[in-house]
Amino acid sequence: MGVALSKKARSKEGQDEEEEEAAQQTRKAVEHGRCGGRAGAAATQIAMDIQHEPNMFTNVKLMQGAGGLSPLSESLWKMTTDTQALGDVSARLAWKDLTVQVVSRRGGRPPHTVLHSLTGYAEPGQLMAIMGPSGSGKSTLLDTLAGRLASNAMQSGTVLLNGRRRKLCYGTAAYVTQDDNLIGTLTVRESIRYSAELRLPDRMERREKGAIVESVIREMGLKECANTTVGNWHLRGISGGEKRRVSIAIEILMRPRLLFLDEPTSGLDSASAFFVVQTIRTLARDGRTVIASIHQPSSEVFELFDNLFLLSAGHTIYFGDTFEACNFFANAGFPCPAMRNPSDHFLRCINSDFDRVKATIRGSFRIREHESFDPLDKVTTAQVVSVLLQAYQTSEYAMQAAAKFHEFSQHEGTVLESSGSQASFWKQMTTLTRRSFTNMSRDVGYYWLRVIMYVLVSICVSTIYLNVGTSYEAILARGSCASFIFGFLTFMAIGGFPSFVEDMKVFIRERLNGHYGVFAFVMGNTLSSMPFLFLIAILSATICYFMVGLHPGFLHYLYFTLILYGSLLVVEGLMMVIASLVPNFLMGIVTGAGIQGIFMLVAGYFRLLNDLPKPIWRYPLSYLSFDYWALQGQFKNDLLGMEFDNQAFAFPPKITGKYILEHFYQISTQRNKWFDLAMIVVMVITYRLLFLGAIKVKESIIPQVMAKLTHRSLQMATSIPEPPSPLTPSPIKELRRM
Repeated sequence: MGVALSKKARSKEGQDEEEEEAAQQTRKAVEHGRCGGRAGAAATQIAMDIQHEPNMFTNVKLMQGAGGLSPLSESLWKMTTDTQALGDVSARLAWKDLTVQVVSRRGGRPPHTVLHSLTGYAEPGQLMAIMGPSGSGKSTLLDTLAGRLASNAMQSGTVLLNGRRRKLCYGTAAYVTQDDNLIGTLTVRESIRYSAELRLPDRMERREKGAIVESVIREMGLKECANTTVGNWHLRGISGGEKRRVSIAIEILMRPRLLFLDEPTSGLDSASAFFVVQTIRTLARDGRTVIASIHQPSSEVFELFDNLFLLSAGHTIYFGDTFEACNFFANAGFPCPAMRNPSDHFLRCINSDFDRVKATIRGSFRIREHESFDPLDKVTTAQVVSVLLQAYQTSEYAMQAAAKFHEFSQHEGTVLESSGSQASFWKQMTTLTRRSFTNMSRDVGYYWLRVIMYVLVSICVSTIYLNVGTSYEAILARGSCASFIFGFLTFMAIGGFPSFVEDMKVFIRERLNGHYGVFAFVMGNTLSSMPFLFLIAILSATICYFMVGLHPGFLHYLYFTLILYGSLLVVEGLMMVIASLVPNFLMGIVTGAGIQGIFMLVAGYFRLLNDLPKPIWRYPLSYLSFDYWALQGQFKNDLLGMEFDNQAFAFPPKITGKYILEHFYQISTQRNKWFDLAMIVVMVITYRLLFLGAIKVKESIIPQVMAKLTHRSLQMATSIPEPPSPLTPSPIKELRRM
C-alpha cells in the first residue's frame, strides 16, 4: 500500500513538473507575442494552445507508440521503410574520438585539424545545441554527424547509429540548411503539398497525403499563413521565421528519426527565433533526435535546449545538460554574472575576439577610474580556454559521455532503413513538371518579361526589314535579318539565367535530402519550359515572318517557327548546363554570353564558311554551333525556290536562290533543310544530357576524386606535424561545401 502511494506521489510530482514547464513556455510565448508582427502573433498562438491544453508535452508522450513515436509518425514510418518488425525505431547517435582534418584546395599548405577527438551522444526526445564562436567547428561537426562532410575533409574516429556503424540514409535523417531556398511563387501549403507528392508513396491516397500535409502545417504553426505566397523579388511573402519553419516542415514530412539543423535562428529576430526553436523542441518531444548548430541564442532560446555541446577551435569545452553548464563554468572559476545571458557568458569566455574588446575598454577613461571585478578582465582567452579544457577532461561530464558511448556500443538497436522518396519516377517527373510550370507562370521575371521583350524586338526588326522584297539589295537584307533573329533573339535567353540559378538552389537543397532523382528534375524542367518557349517562338516568328515578307507558304512559316523554337530550346539547355557548373550569377552571364558570341562568329554570316580558319574555327566549332545549323536551315527555307533581280551583271536578269546559297553564302544544297532542323533537335537532346551529366559529375565523381586526393595528401603529410595551436580559434577557410 505504501509503495503504491509512493508511486502515485512520484507520478503526481512528475505531472506537476510537466505542468510547470508548460506554464513557463506559456509565459515566454506570450512575452514574445507582445513583440508584434506575424512572428509575435504565431508565438501568441502557441501560447494559447498551451493554455488550452497545459499537458501538451505530457499528451505527446502519452500518444507515442512503439519507439516513442506519435501514431502519425509511426504509421508513416511503416509505409516508408522496409523493416518488418519495427519495435523501437528511435535513433541514438554516439561518437567517440571524432577528428576531422581539412586539406587546402590550393595546395602547398599542411592539413588543418578542424575537430579534435570529440566524444558525445544524442538521444531521442532531446534537443541538442552545438555552440561556439565563429570558426570553432560547429558546422563541421554537424556535417560530419550527418554524413555530409566536404570532399576535401577526412574524418577519423567512431560514429554509431543505434550501436552500429552505418551511414545515414535518406528518410532516416533530414538536414535543414541555413539558407531557406524555397520557390517564392508558391504558397506555404503548395510548397509542402508538392514535397509530399514527390516523396510519399504512390499507393497512398490523395486524401491521406492531404491529411499529412495539414498535420505538418499545424505542427509547425503555419496555419495562419498557409495560403500566403512564400515571396520573392516581386512578390511580398511570409516572414523570415515562417520561411525557416516552412523549410523544416518540408523536411519532416517523411518523419525522419534524426533531424540536423544548421543555424536555424540565423537572421531572425528574438520572437521569431524563439518560436522556431520552440517548434523544433516540440518535434524532438515526438521521439526524434534533433541536433542544431547555433551561434549566440538569447536566454529564452538557450533554455529550450536539453543538451549543450560547446566548442572552441575544434575542442570540447563542455558537453552535457544545458542547465549544468553554468555550474561547470562556476566550478572552473568563471561564474556567470547575475542577469547575464549564459550563452553570452560562455562565448565571452572562449572567443578570442573579446581580448581586443577588453583592451579597448581598459583604455577608456571611465573604466580606468574604477577597478573591474570581472575575473575575465584579468586573463586572456587562451588562458581561460586552457583552464576549461583541463576542467572538462577531468570532469564527470566527460566520463559520462564516454560511459554513454560504451553503453550504446554494447546494445545494437533497430536497423533504420529507408530509401527516402517512395514516389515512382513518373510521379516525380509529373509533379516537378506541374510545380515548375506553376512557378514559371507566376514569376514575371521567368518568361513573361522575356515574352514582352521578344515581341518588342521582333517588331523593331520587322519594321527595319519591312516588306524586304526580291530586289538585289534584298539578298543581303534577308541574310542579315535571319542572322539577327537567330543570333540576338536566342542571345536574349541569357535573361533567364537568374531564374535558372534559383532553380538550382532549390534542387540542391531537395537533392541533399533525397527528394527525387536527377533525371526526374531534368525532365520536369524541360517539359515545363517548352510551352513558354513555344509561345515566344510563335509570337516572334509570326511577327517577323509576315512583316518582313519571307518566303510565302505555310510550310515555310512552320519551318521558320520550328527552327526558332529549337534554337531557343538549345540555348535554354546551354544556360542550364552553365547554371549547374557556374552557380555564380555574374560568372554565369559572362560565360553564357561568351559561348554564344563565339557560336555566332562561326555560323557562316559574319565570316563565310570557306574563309574561316580550318583548325578550331571551321572544324569543329562551326559544327558545334547551333547558329550554324539554324542559319543554314533558314537560308535554304527562305531562298530556295525564289528569284532575285540581277544587278551585278547583265545576264541572266534573275538570280536563283540556289545560286545565292552556293556562291554568295557558300552553303551546300545537297543536304535538305530538314536535316538542319534534325541537327537542332539532336543538340536540344545533347544539351539536356550534358545538363544531366554535369549534375552527376558534380554530385558523384568530383567528390570521389577530391576524397582520394585528400586522403593521399593526408598520407603524405603524416610525417609533418601540425603546428600546435589548439587554444586560439581560427576561421575554417579551407572547408567548402559541395
